Amino acid sequence: MFKNKSILITGGTGSFGKSLLNYFIENKKDFNFKKIIIFSRDELKQHEMRSVKNFDDKINTNLRYYIGDIRDKDRLKQAFQDVDFIIHAAALKQVPTGEYNPFETLKTNVIGSQNIIDASMSSKKVSKVIALSTDKAVSPINLYGASKLCSDKLFITSNYVKGDRDISLSVVRYGNVMGSRGSVLPVFLEQNKNQNFFTITDNEMTRFNISLKEAVEMVIWSLKNCVGGEIVIPKTKAFRVIDLAKAINDKKKHKIIGVRYGEKIHEELVSEADSLSTYDIKKYYLLLPNIKKTMQYYKKKYKANLVSKNFKYNSNTIGKFIKINELKNLVNNYLKFDYNNKNF
Repeated sequence: MFKNKSILITGGTGSFGKSLLNYFIENKKDFNFKKIIIFSRDELKQHEMRSVKNFDDKINTNLRYYIGDIRDKDRLKQAFQDVDFIIHAAALKQVPTGEYNPFETLKTNVIGSQNIIDASMSSKKVSKVIALSTDKAVSPINLYGASKLCSDKLFITSNYVKGDRDISLSVVRYGNVMGSRGSVLPVFLEQNKNQNFFTITDNEMTRFNISLKEAVEMVIWSLKNCVGGEIVIPKTKAFRVIDLAKAINDKKKHKIIGVRYGEKIHEELVSEADSLSTYDIKKYYLLLPNIKKTMQYYKKKYKANLVSKNFKYNSNTIGKFIKINELKNLVNNYLKFDYNNKNF
């Protein structure tokens, strides 16, 4: 499927992009891509990425770095000319940034997503697009979440208007990635070094947890299996944020600072309203479009079962939480292999 094919990753200098690229390089024999293209707008991050041995395009000669912005449709069309697969990871993701810069967020997350779709549809080669989403797109209460909900809808419904083009567009949705930029773990680690208390927004706050490796594996599964119009959701564990602080240092005090504007106490990956079109395939949940052929495909290949009518997938109602000892192991693993600090 991947031999002599080309793949492009938008936002490829981020935590996920670097993890996906590292996976491709470490498993080169399984993929054997003709070209792997990192597409991003930040020249400095690309320069820093090149300085890592695994990401040096002089060593890995099938690796390309393209400067570009997903707001620029013409640049996307140019970049997509000889590309088979698109992984769309570029987005403005910080909740406070979205609230203070609403239309800039829309220009990237909504208009940029439509540009990805248009450029893919215009290409003669692109056959599959996988867009990354977030738990914040479910019942959104902030602009970032609302923009990603719009983005998800654009990718899913584009399958209805593709005509006779041989292309499928799907979405992968997941929650908190342990240690990624903007997550709470780096904040706590910094506070553990530099102050005598952890800042906790709310004692009851919970978060889903997925590793970058698990996120990468889900995207690769989606590349291999999705037929278009799906939202793929991982079955994952959850933790109490206060337990994560205790796992780092159980002697340090906690200061309750209150929930930030636009922040949820609990994450949600499937809403009760979405239960009517959510299917269980054991490893993942799938939010499927109302297309008979797609539903038959998943029922036949994966024995997909419709979840119960009142089902919802929430970090507070998931059942057992990750224990503090297990959180300590996750923190130690993060410190050993920090994707954000060029430790490859």
